[in-house]
Amino acid sequence: MSESRPGPLLAPPAHAPPALSLPERLRPAVMDLSGLRSGGPVARPRGSRRPLELYLAEVGSQDRLALRRARELLDAEERARASAFHRPRDRDAYVVAHAALRGVLSTLMGVPADALPLVREPCPGCGGPHGRPALRSRDVHFSLSHSGDLVMVALAPTPVGVDVEGLATARAVLDARPALHVAEAEELALLPLHERPVAFTRTWVRKEAYLKGLGTGLVRDPSLDYVGTGPRPAAPAAEWTLRDVLVPHGYAAAVALRTG
Repeated sequence: MSESRPGPLLAPPAHAPPALSLPERLRPAVMDLSGLRSGGPVARPRGSRRPLELYLAEVGSQDRLALRRARELLDAEERARASAFHRPRDRDAYVVAHAALRGVLSTLMGVPADALPLVREPCPGCGGPHGRPALRSRDVHFSLSHSGDLVMVALAPTPVGVDVEGLATARAVLDARPALHVAEAEELALLPLHERPVAFTRTWVRKEAYLKGLGTGLVRDPSLDYVGTGPRPAAPAAEWTLRDVLVPHGYAAAVALRTG
């Protein structure tokens, strides 16, 4: 996916029209992290102008200087988590993901990226203080996902979840079938073998996006919710809108937005 990068930090945000008329597939804005700097000046807060904003960052496109500056934006806990990764690529992906999140929130709120009031929500599984990141203020909801070379960030004024994943292997499809809704498993079984990895992956990112939006993650049994395996996602609940997101070949992504 190639898009122009006119600004030092963000390409023009991929604002969506009102939620009820979201296009069938959404295209994220591509982020350029080269302008991120610790303690740098910030513009006035612009606020959220639309129901949904989506951003994409590619880990492999960041040079060493951008990665170093990105790491400087992280807090002590995030740096410790980054250092715990054994593979440099995984470490870089974590750094880019969390710096990208801080970058878009900084622009939205008019707060330096390294001074955002981020907290950790309670873990939905054990209740411990190591759940997903959140803002102390609930005026802005966000979701973060990274897989392989891609990072995605979603911002909204209502609960939102986003997920991106690399294409599943045939073995992963077989192993994860019990996590599918019974109707999804039946749909998948009707497809030719070579079509199942793509269908499964788009189904899985839809599920994860919805569960992230709910705030439960995979603590909630993913087989409970039907999101469909076909080209168009099915809304898992009346108050949620679910859409696929256009991403580079070899990946699938989806976003879930609470609209009711």
